[in-house]
Amino acid sequence: MSKQQSQSNVRERVDLREPHRWQVIFWNDDFTTMDFVVMILTEVFHKSEKESEAIMLEVHKKGSAIVGAYSYDIAISRTERATEMARKEGFPLKITYRKE
Repeated sequence: MSKQQSQSNVRERVDLREPHRWQVIFWNDDFTTMDFVVMILTEVFHKSEKESEAIMLEVHKKGSAIVGAYSYDIAISRTERATEMARKEGFPLKITYRKE
């Protein structure tokens, strides 16, 4: 078997798939301020002011909202950072993530 045939066989067996995406979800509570939620969305999740306000209002009116879909590592790190910031300010903001 030639080197070219060997490389061709290896390429045929590789099964590449898109990595799973994880949805980050904010949950409503009676204590976390709307301004704080907007700040978290702009600073941690890099949303525009307008988009942050729309997400915050959805959380407020519907009880929860999907902030976005990210790779696992990004979903975890942003969720942890935002939760840490909320606790530091004394807010019980609940943020979860789930596989899309």
